[in-house]
Amino acid sequence: MMTTKTKNILKVIGILCVGILLGSLIFGGSDTPKSEHDHKAEQVSKTIWTCSMHPQIRMDKPGKCPLCGMELIPLESNDSAANTNAVQMTANAMKLANIQTMIVGSKQANKELRLNGKIQIDERNLYTQSSHIPGRIETLKINFTGEKVYRGQTLATVYSPQLVTAQEELLQAYSMKTTQPELFEAAKQKLNNWKIGENTINKIISNGKPIQQFPITVDVLGIITAKKVELGDYVDRGMPIYEIADLSRLWVLFDVYESDMPWVNVGDEVSYTVKSLPGKTFKGVISFIDPLINAQTRVASARVEVKNSDDKLKPEMFVTGIIKNNISKTASKDIIVPKSAVMWTGERSIVYIKSNGKNNVNFTLRNVTLGPSLGDAYVINKGLKDGDEIVVKGTFTVDAASQLAGKPSMMNPDSSNELTSNMTMIDKSKIDMKFKQQLGGIVAAYIKLKNALVDDNSSLAQQEAKTLTYNLENTDMSLLQGDAHTTWMKFLKHLQEAANNAQNSKDIVAQRDAFLVLGKKLSEAITTLGVETEKQQPLYLEFCPMAHNNEGGYWLSYDKEIKNPYFGKAMLTCGEVKAIYY
Repeated sequence: MMTTKTKNILKVIGILCVGILLGSLIFGGSDTPKSEHDHKAEQVSKTIWTCSMHPQIRMDKPGKCPLCGMELIPLESNDSAANTNAVQMTANAMKLANIQTMIVGSKQANKELRLNGKIQIDERNLYTQSSHIPGRIETLKINFTGEKVYRGQTLATVYSPQLVTAQEELLQAYSMKTTQPELFEAAKQKLNNWKIGENTINKIISNGKPIQQFPITVDVLGIITAKKVELGDYVDRGMPIYEIADLSRLWVLFDVYESDMPWVNVGDEVSYTVKSLPGKTFKGVISFIDPLINAQTRVASARVEVKNSDDKLKPEMFVTGIIKNNISKTASKDIIVPKSAVMWTGERSIVYIKSNGKNNVNFTLRNVTLGPSLGDAYVINKGLKDGDEIVVKGTFTVDAASQLAGKPSMMNPDSSNELTSNMTMIDKSKIDMKFKQQLGGIVAAYIKLKNALVDDNSSLAQQEAKTLTYNLENTDMSLLQGDAHTTWMKFLKHLQEAANNAQNSKDIVAQRDAFLVLGKKLSEAITTLGVETEKQQPLYLEFCPMAHNNEGGYWLSYDKEIKNPYFGKAMLTCGEVKAIYY
């Protein structure tokens, strides 16, 4: 039997259990622990604020952009956490920067190769008219080049003492023809050796006296291209007196660069235009490719034979040709992108991949491996896949934003450049206009140096480098303040060193090595600080992939037309425009 004390204890325990149960039902409890609530509050307090126009700005509280004064917007954590190497832009910023993208896909790789060349005389139709008689030129019937001549036409007359003697021997032998016929035949043969025909011999015999002047007649139909003698000159047998060319058939010789030779074959069809015949397109087939490459220009000639019955084509006319062919090695298609999408430093090629965040658009640098060039496009061998969206217009703008934001960029793949920390907060709109004009003067001196290198003139390049050094040394740096001043000082160090190297060397190769540094650092300075060029003209950033032992080289120019300072006349048109500064 349960005791009274035990019963009392059980009653107390029961009351406590009921009380706990009722308290739980009445008051309930938060599903979220207190500590979790505090964590969310901490996350809210760490919201990052940025500028829609200057995504490099990062603030821990709302306010205004220190560069443009616009209200800062919250940076979505999903956007920033996705890729720390991505540069972000709003849709509005993309429109203002005129950035365009495309989704890449596989398609057939059709190579379009543009070739430059000249019309030349067909060597098989080039003839040297020589004298078959030794003697003195008595008359010249053709006195200028370019005149058309016909077979059998008299070009000149020659007085030959040897031929006069031979004719006298003929007349004497003729008088003894019945008694010594062998002597007569020998005299005739001697004249035949001088290309004196049977009719002329009979004329000499009938006249009974020697002919004093003999004509030199044309052997072929054509145009006189060169006159080798003057009136009164003495000529030997076989000596050239005129050069004659038949222009009814000509050669079009196209320059094929060493890198393009795998895509040009005998039998390829070429469509070409002649600058002096606008609006007309000619077609031909490559019949021969020079087996030797010119050691200086690094080009070989591809020949197209063409009829010229109407005489509209003339030797030395410039022509531009296009070859189109399919270069896919297999039936599968290749990924092809416009050249404007690719930035090439010489050592590596990059594109920018677009991805969408909640509020912003992200652009991430990606290295690619280039295949053959297709004229205005590249085949991508590695680095892209179907469905990737890449920047095709405004690539340089995105790269500049990436560089300013301290992200990996074309010039700084690891974003560790010594200028990066200073560049992130520089607003070009606040740079003193006088400094931008000074920088424009430096650019003008730099372009004069560029023009000297284009002309392969090392002595003039020395003088222009000296002027450039003077302009750099006399830049008023007091016009710059803070980070802009520090950044320019670092640029100036490299620029002065390169300009000094160019002015202290007479070797054009060394001058071009120094020019390589000048082009790189000056273009970076313009991107960072801005420039005011003379007469408000645009400034083109141009690039040659073959410069500096195929590592590539940039240069600045007022002209959109390519004139290569790294090779000069050897490869004057090698290069392309990469960006335009206004």
